[in-house]
Amino acid sequence: MIALDGAGKMARKTKAVDHLVNRMSKMRLVDEQAAAKPTATKPTVEVDAESDSEEEVKRPSFRFFDLPVELRLRVYEELLVFPKTIDLDPTNFLVVAPALRLFLVNRRTHDEASRVFYGRNTFRVFPIHGRYINRKHPLLAWLPRKYRAHLTRLELRLGPGFTKPPKCWVVDSRLGLAAVKKVYRLKVFVEIDPASNEVFEGWRVGNNFYTEYCVGLLRGLLAQVPSVNDVEFDAYPSVSKSSPLLKGLIEETKLNQKRVAWGPERGWDKIAEVDLVGVLQKMGLGAL
Repeated sequence: MIALDGAGKMARKTKAVDHLVNRMSKMRLVDEQAAAKPTATKPTVEVDAESDSEEEVKRPSFRFFDLPVELRLRVYEELLVFPKTIDLDPTNFLVVAPALRLFLVNRRTHDEASRVFYGRNTFRVFPIHGRYINRKHPLLAWLPRKYRAHLTRLELRLGPGFTKPPKCWVVDSRLGLAAVKKVYRLKVFVEIDPASNEVFEGWRVGNNFYTEYCVGLLRGLLAQVPSVNDVEFDAYPSVSKSSPLLKGLIEETKLNQKRVAWGPERGWDKIAEVDLVGVLQKMGLGAL
């Protein structure tokens, strides 16, 4: 889900998009030297602003496609690559949609920019926002087939709706994964593991229900997208590597002969795996 805390940065990015579109489509540059050069043979006369502007010397428009392809890609990446995962979210019209105006410049710009946007961003398989979590068709189902063919990174976020998983969270033909041929990384983010602590007793549906459910989702995605090479695991600090859910997901990943990687948000190498309950008891805070 894309947060609004980067509104200032996204406003600058939107302004940059508008500026680039303007330069690529209709901007004309004035030759300042020619316009400022005085005429020696004619006396100085007063002219109004309209006639002066008509006599300005014009140069051809900025030829963006004369730039090397490497520079063009850097421009697209600056405008179209987002730090957060792309998902169905009510803030998309403020954060993502303005940048996509770049697609409307011309066909060549559309082809180059769309490859960067869909190929460099991470797209969530199932929505997690409360407004869309039970929607029958997730984001991937709404993407045209030609855009799904550019995808390289997907994310499966686990934890929302653990008491009653959404019925639409099913790996089937509605996702359109048959067109996804270039995805090499699947990110799995675990928000909570209901089987890891007795505090979830009374909320969870059995000790192993959610673990088996999530492992089934991962198994289905790896079967539908055989191009995946790496499965990157990340989580909130409350989830440890020894939690039943994470152990089940890692085991399924290894059974499918995929490489296990660790994401940056959890800080797996920085946060020590400790028994929080035991620490609190030793501090005399076990009753809290």
